[in-house]
Amino acid sequence: MASSRLKYLSLGVLVFQTTSLVLTMRYSRTLQAEGPRYLASSAVVVAEVMKILTCVLLVFKEHSYSMRALNSVLRQEIAHKPMETLKLAIPSGIYTLQNNLLYVALSNLDAATYQVTYQLKILTTALFSVSMLGRRLGVYQWLSLLILMAGVALVQWPSESAAAPEKEALSAGSQFVGVTAVLVACCSSGFAGVYFEKILKESKQSVWVRNIQLGMFGLVFGLFGMLAYDGERVKESGMFQGYNTITWTVVALQALGGLVIAAVIKYADNILKGFATSLSIILSTLISYFWLQDFDPTGVFFLGAILVIVATFLYGYEGKPSPNPSRA
Repeated sequence: MASSRLKYLSLGVLVFQTTSLVLTMRYSRTLQAEGPRYLASSAVVVAEVMKILTCVLLVFKEHSYSMRALNSVLRQEIAHKPMETLKLAIPSGIYTLQNNLLYVALSNLDAATYQVTYQLKILTTALFSVSMLGRRLGVYQWLSLLILMAGVALVQWPSESAAAPEKEALSAGSQFVGVTAVLVACCSSGFAGVYFEKILKESKQSVWVRNIQLGMFGLVFGLFGMLAYDGERVKESGMFQGYNTITWTVVALQALGGLVIAAVIKYADNILKGFATSLSIILSTLISYFWLQDFDPTGVFFLGAILVIVATFLYGYEGKPSPNPSRA
């Protein structure tokens, strides 16, 4: 009974986290406010700091709140195993790139289109699993990947618009930038997730320790990216320029995303996770249309979204992939 409650609680939290992150990120990138807009690169850095602190607290809790035990674990698993720690540099760098790309995507795409298109990460993860882990996919899973590609193609199908040519051209340009960012993020998510899974299988370290290692590299890569691309603006107005309550909410939701996924993988199965993803797509579509009012649904879009939802369920129907507690 307790296990069942934890299962549905973790799924509820996943639906809330996924939906609210996409919607608040989109809202924060399109909100018209006085002063400079917050820097996406800065938000990625702050999220990494939050992840590290959260994982340190979880390791602290695992060791009965003993500072001595915490210090011992961090020294033995991180400082005394430099080669093991260095293995995390590759996925960490890719995750940092991915997190920056998601801000670019949601600056140019409505929440509903982003949510559906981002499910292509199922395809990239499956392909990398086959090539890197030697995993075999069943008939239902291959079929689901074909349905997924068809669904995403329909979602991106151009719709007729009575808008002015200049506005239509600008919209097409933004759509292209947004879709490109999502596609690159899907590829990076698939590779980094499978690579991280492979590392977890080859070691007995705690997933929270591994996330601390990821966070350390992510922080370094994030700071480097922020200084390289936004260094002048950081010098002029500071790292926290444009931050408000919405910005901090986005950062916190992004920081906690990987931990929520880890909990879902621990307590729920693949089909229920697909159910949570489908609910998140539906909620994002409804809220994007009624609240953000930046989405004009078409019959083709809904057909594509339905195909993506069906593909998500179908992929989890046959075979259960190994746990992959990677970051979102």
